[in-house]
Amino acid sequence: MHIPLRTADLILVILYLAGITWFGLRFRKQGDRSIKTYFLADRNIPWWAIALSIVAAETSTLTIISVPGIAFTGDFGFLQIAIGYLLGRIVICLLFLPKYFRGELMTAYQLIGQRFGSRLHRLTALLFLIMRAAAEGVRVFAVAIVVGVALGTGDIASIVILSLLTLLYTFEGGMKAVIWTDVLQMGLYVIGTIVSLWSICSHIDGGAHTLISVASAAHKLTVFHFAWSVSQTYTFWAGVIGGCFLTMASHGTDQLMVQRLLVAKNLRESRLALLSSGVVIFVQFTLFLFIGAGLYVYYGQSGIAPHVASADRIFPQYIVRQMPVGISGLMIAAILAAAMSNLSAALNSLASTSMVDFYLLRRPDVSGAHKSRLSRLMTLGWAAVLLALAIVSRGSGHVLEIGLSIASVLWGGMLGVFLLGTVTKRANETGTIIGLLVGCVVNLLVWQQSGPIHMSLLGYSVLMPKIAWTWYVAIGAAITFIVGYLMSLFTSRQGTRSYT
Repeated sequence: MHIPLRTADLILVILYLAGITWFGLRFRKQGDRSIKTYFLADRNIPWWAIALSIVAAETSTLTIISVPGIAFTGDFGFLQIAIGYLLGRIVICLLFLPKYFRGELMTAYQLIGQRFGSRLHRLTALLFLIMRAAAEGVRVFAVAIVVGVALGTGDIASIVILSLLTLLYTFEGGMKAVIWTDVLQMGLYVIGTIVSLWSICSHIDGGAHTLISVASAAHKLTVFHFAWSVSQTYTFWAGVIGGCFLTMASHGTDQLMVQRLLVAKNLRESRLALLSSGVVIFVQFTLFLFIGAGLYVYYGQSGIAPHVASADRIFPQYIVRQMPVGISGLMIAAILAAAMSNLSAALNSLASTSMVDFYLLRRPDVSGAHKSRLSRLMTLGWAAVLLALAIVSRGSGHVLEIGLSIASVLWGGMLGVFLLGTVTKRANETGTIIGLLVGCVVNLLVWQQSGPIHMSLLGYSVLMPKIAWTWYVAIGAAITFIVGYLMSLFTSRQGTRSYT
């Protein structure tokens, strides 16, 4: 049900949309329009801005609206994954980043080309395009949940408006516009999150003290679950192991994040940006979970049940119905900020991979002006693709979990390839391709598993439990690595190279 925003809030949202678009357009380059400038911002961005941009890309609209919903219906178990996120960042700093900074790389998949060859180079780049487009379509749809509740414009109209505004400054300003609008937008939604938590506390009799005591008594603040179960999404083992593998894949092999790490001046600043972003993410997740716990206490005290189709809509509904004039508009703008920062990064990374890993591999000698023009056209083309995918991906359930599940299916195989290329010398291109395909197929089967499966093994009946999405990347990476390594031993060593 649509609850109209008050006039002052609506004006604030419109001013934000106009202001951030104007701010992004200020980074349009009139002189140097090379693809290095367009995709890597001349590698002169300070580490702290990169760190905030990483957080902005990681903290999409899915996070802001879905994590409070998870706490509302469950507890703080989601933080176990954030612990794994920190561990994964450490592994990336030690294992992957030194390789990326040994050459003038523009995409993550050029590294695979150097190590294995052009076939695997193109295959990993293609899987990234498929995975990022599918996952981003779900993320863009998440915007419609917020805008639809606040403005009543409908899903499709909401998606179109936001996509066009984001495309405008991404198309013109490139990666520099993406980074600096991320910094501004992150500041906005952090302020909005803090203000939201304050607003919820002010609506609870007894304030923050009551929030903590009631939520604690209802076990809402419980963080650790040590159950040995692959079917439970949020356990300590799924969080630490699964979260570590998830981050190694998302931040170490996905062009969306790797591109940000490559814009740093040097390896040291890239590492500093990545590690500091992990600390900020942990704090942010904690704030979002406290919002969910606060909403649980608030609705429990008021005796009014939130009439929403899914838990993802609880927080947006509270923003529009209960927050004071001005603050509602601020928070809606903050959520739109997260959406626009993530969408702009996706457009730039999809365009850079299409250009560098496909077009320039076939036509490396085209002029700089042609490269620049085509890079912008690819940005435009991917905007149309994401718009279409967002429209067809409308559905129900926790959109955060849906988005991460889609990405995790292919991330596992991708991570396995990077690990084979980084920690082994015997892996070759043919064996690794076989491992990648097997890993992705197994993950697809696991993803489509609707419940426990009975299997017959050596005359015994075995019950295969439904596997939670938090394990997808670890499973896919392990299968890809093992199969790829074994198949490399049985195939020709032609195509085996070493990183230089």
